[in-house]
Amino acid sequence: MLSFMKIILQTVKVFIIFTGCTVLFYYGIMWVSEEYQNYHRYDEPEGTALKVSNTMSESDSSLVDRLIFFYLNGE
Repeated sequence: MLSFMKIILQTVKVFIIFTGCTVLFYYGIMWVSEEYQNYHRYDEPEGTALKVSNTMSESDSSLVDRLIFFYLNGE
């Protein structure tokens, strides 16, 4: 009977620890999500930012050009 009570006590302790860690993890994820929810990463850059890419319009590239670009860069 005493070993059965020890098993029940250990099970309750593991359940409480698991539940506590789950709740802590959930609220941590919610905090991080709310922290970055208002972060506008697609705003215009400030200062002396430079444009580093030159995108081609769809009418300028042919199917062969896109295929060569795919083979060279693995796009």
